[in-house]
Amino acid sequence: MNLKFLLQPESTKRLTNCASKKKVLEQIALLASEQLPDHSFDDILESLMNREKLGSTGIGNGIAIPHGKLTNIKKAVAVFLVNQDAINYDAIDKRPVDIFCALLVPADQCDTHLSTLASIAKLLDNKETVKNLRRAETDLDVYNIVEAA
Repeated sequence: MNLKFLLQPESTKRLTNCASKKKVLEQIALLASEQLPDHSFDDILESLMNREKLGSTGIGNGIAIPHGKLTNIKKAVAVFLVNQDAINYDAIDKRPVDIFCALLVPADQCDTHLSTLASIAKLLDNKETVKNLRRAETDLDVYNIVEAA
C-alpha cells in the first residue's frame, strides 16, 4: 500500500527536540495513539521497541523505518518525522538518523506490511525527496513533500 493513503497531516512532524532513539519512538507512539484510540501509548511504544530489539530499523543514509504490529486494528497507520538533528539510531551504516517513517500494521496483515515497507523504502530512495525533507521547515512542509512524492 502507498504511504500517502496511510499518512495524515496530524501525524507528520518537523521535530527539534528528540535527542535519542527512545525519544523518537515515544513521539511516534504519541502521534499514533491519537489515531488509534483503542491502543494505549504504552502498547504502541512496546510494539515499536520489541521490533527494534530484533535489529535496528535504521536503513542507512540518515533514514529509519520503525514499525510494529498491533492486534485489533483494521488498517495500517503511518507517522512521519523529520528531526532537526540526526541522532544515533544504530543504523546499518552506523550514520546518525534524522528521517523517520513509522508504520503500525494489523498483526494479521503481513503481506500489506511488507508491501508498504517496500513502498516507503522506494520513496526514501529518491535523493531529491530526502533532500527536500531535510530542508522542510514546518510540519505541513513535511506532509506536502511526502504527498507529492
